[in-house]
Amino acid sequence: MLVGLLDAKDIWHVKALSLKNSLIETDAQIVIFDCVIAEAVSVLARRFHEKRRDGEFSNLLTQIHESYPPSAISWIMRDLPQHYLAILDLVRTSEGELNFNDAPIALTCQTHGIQFIVSFDRDFDKVGWLKRLASPDDLKQ
Repeated sequence: MLVGLLDAKDIWHVKALSLKNSLIETDAQIVIFDCVIAEAVSVLARRFHEKRRDGEFSNLLTQIHESYPPSAISWIMRDLPQHYLAILDLVRTSEGELNFNDAPIALTCQTHGIQFIVSFDRDFDKVGWLKRLASPDDLKQ
């Protein structure tokens, strides 16, 4: 969702904005993990370079920093060494559908009792303890 939210030219942009606004309207507590920021920056860097939008990328990084300063980010990757085997096990049990970056997100949600994840990534549907929210209608269920 974050990539769609940040890139106005992304096919998910309108849906991401709508979902973000619905979350705000319902006073949802929103948690953003460091690995989500890392993945979004990586995806956007590659995309902007491939589409020759390099001139826009610096402004995007400024937008990311202003929207998600370090104090607003939940830093979970510092715990990676102690969760490494659990991450590999989750990737294995999902038969690779959850990638190495998604597994710690799912495991952290489980540890902290977070039941919902806002994502357009259907791979999270394979995680029994998470309900994926991909549209404002999902908030009504």
